Amino acid sequence: MKFTDILRLGSAGLRTRPLRVVLSALGIAIGIAAMVAVVGISTSSRAEVDRRLAALGTNLLTVGPGKSFFGDASHLPEEAEAMVARIGPVTTVSATGRVTSAHVYRTDRIPSAESGGIAVLAARTTLPGTVGATVHAGTWLAAPTYPTVVLGSRAAEILGLTDGLGLNVWLGGHWFTVVGILDPVPLAPELDSAALVGWPVATSVLGFDGYATTIYSRSRDDAVSSVADVLAATANPAAPNEVQVSRPSDALAAKAATDQAYTGLLLGLGAVALLVGGVGVANTMVISVLERRPEIGLRRALGARRRDIRAQFLAESLLLAGLGGFFGVLLGLLVTESYAAWRSWPAVLPLWSLVGGFLATLVIGAVAGLYPAMRAARLSPTAALAA
Repeated sequence: MKFTDILRLGSAGLRTRPLRVVLSALGIAIGIAAMVAVVGISTSSRAEVDRRLAALGTNLLTVGPGKSFFGDASHLPEEAEAMVARIGPVTTVSATGRVTSAHVYRTDRIPSAESGGIAVLAARTTLPGTVGATVHAGTWLAAPTYPTVVLGSRAAEILGLTDGLGLNVWLGGHWFTVVGILDPVPLAPELDSAALVGWPVATSVLGFDGYATTIYSRSRDDAVSSVADVLAATANPAAPNEVQVSRPSDALAAKAATDQAYTGLLLGLGAVALLVGGVGVANTMVISVLERRPEIGLRRALGARRRDIRAQFLAESLLLAGLGGFFGVLLGLLVTESYAAWRSWPAVLPLWSLVGGFLATLVIGAVAGLYPAMRAARLSPTAALAA
């Protein structure tokens, strides 16, 4: 038979049993949709991480105090910030200092034990430009010598002040006016749960000791590694082993690597679903052969060869699997686009996942239909007509 005749016969067998075809193809479609969507969502997530890193920059380094040789808490020298700024490739430097003696409350009537875990940090005026922070509402600490405060995004939620500009909070036994609320800061998440006050007012009003607990530095992109190598010794020449140096962008890169691990797991689950769909196709084809033995016997009696019968049922299985694969790819594409739009990610779906997903269904269809096709071809005309 011609190839077109084989396709026509295979499609005719599917059209006579539409409900069974839909249910069998659905299993294939779910498995392929799951695999395509997993790949698409994972790729879109990594594209979003890359986009954020490109926007935020990977040249931010932080310096903080570590532990002394005997395990005691240490602190950076007062000159650490200025010394870091003298490193040649460093372009900008800023710092925050933890005010351990102060806590922030919505009012002065709240028990002191209910601080909400909000840290009070003294901040330099250059902090937003260095860490890439943006003000969601209000302004930054334009007058750092006055009792004003800028809240991180999470701190504003805890205090119930997401729209509370101009209101006062009870901070370190004094009233501070909220002048700004920050957007989330991906490269400095510690600022999200912090109340930031000016460095001078923290020293004069809150009893801040003046030691920076975190120094943020930006350097030229081509010199990040070399700057990281000398930061500890520069920030604390007397005890460089008591200094911790980190690169915040590495945390985002690690998150992308973690997402890849989950992607492998979910792909495995999608493959199991596809295998179950393949078993459903095989079962459908076996039942089809049993039900259509008279048809097979009549065709054999009219001169159809064994290979013609085999090709007919194999084509039927391939069409059934291909139908499920086609709609599965479309469903996976729709899920990826919808999820990426919901998360405001760039929708990225590799072409290989679409083509590979569809080809996988054809392989499943061929494997699932091989045994039923061979069984149909082995039927003798007399036995088939007598059934």
